[in-house]
Amino acid sequence: MLVGLLLAWGGVRVGEVLAALARLDPGVYLLALGVQAAIYLLRALRFRLLLPSDPRVSFARVLPVTAAHGLAAYVLPAKVGEASLIVYLKGACGTAGWDAAAVLLLSRLLDLATVAGSLSLACIVLSTSGVFAERGLDWLGGLGAALFVLMLAFGWASARGERLAGWVEAFLRGLGLSRTRLGAGAERLAARLRDALARVGAGRLRAGALLSLPVWLCVYLFYAVLARGLGLSDLSFFEAIFGSSLAVLANLLPINGFAGFGTQDAGWVVGFGAVGVERELALESALAFHLVYLFNIVAFGVAGHLGMGMGGSVTGTGSGARWGR
Repeated sequence: MLVGLLLAWGGVRVGEVLAALARLDPGVYLLALGVQAAIYLLRALRFRLLLPSDPRVSFARVLPVTAAHGLAAYVLPAKVGEASLIVYLKGACGTAGWDAAAVLLLSRLLDLATVAGSLSLACIVLSTSGVFAERGLDWLGGLGAALFVLMLAFGWASARGERLAGWVEAFLRGLGLSRTRLGAGAERLAARLRDALARVGAGRLRAGALLSLPVWLCVYLFYAVLARGLGLSDLSFFEAIFGSSLAVLANLLPINGFAGFGTQDAGWVVGFGAVGVERELALESALAFHLVYLFNIVAFGVAGHLGMGMGGSVTGTGSGARWGR
């Protein structure tokens, strides 16, 4: 329904979207595919880095989990597929459930901090251009400052996650809720999460944060390569970052529908429209990009599930974990 509304609003026919897709040069597609593969490699390396050292999981185990999780997180609506990482890490790598949840939480906080920082930089750079002031985008400097504050907040939360969980425990006790069954259960959950956050990434969070930079550089490079290949050839790299920003946020936040259809495309149109792309061209490229992106994610995700199946499963957790079939 959302895609249909977008097509009607933008005055674009399905045939025009397919024509834009057909114009994509195979060499450009292969370059984008290579960049997307690098994203999976970097994300898997970050997951492995944040995982506790007992049991120490091999990179070969984490990589298919990363690809399979990427498919579930993207396809299922409202980001409920994110929880698949806990199931996959537990089954394929022998990671305790709470440790896997802590890894997921830290990874997403690092992602949000990096996205906020990169968009802040893009806004500040673009705000120095007189062209954007003429378009009525003189608010970009203020947005960049606000995003910088958000970057600091998300960065602090990722570095002090166990302290936040401890505050939740103290809050529940202070209100006397811990004397109720529901409050006592919530306090136990907060305590388990606090302990898991203390274990996960211990001494390695800084390296995980540094790895987030090339992860998101590759993400924006992927968007920029495909955007230029689909007809948005006059954009600078910072314009591509800003233009794709809302599409990126639609994929990162729990606001998307099935496979991101509608929400991601609307974000792309609004973002690239702000940097001067005509609405029809923005919508054509948005839907063509979406089809390419979905095809790649499904392909990587299926390969990830096959890789997990071929690798077998792990039974048990901790130092006593053993491999099983």
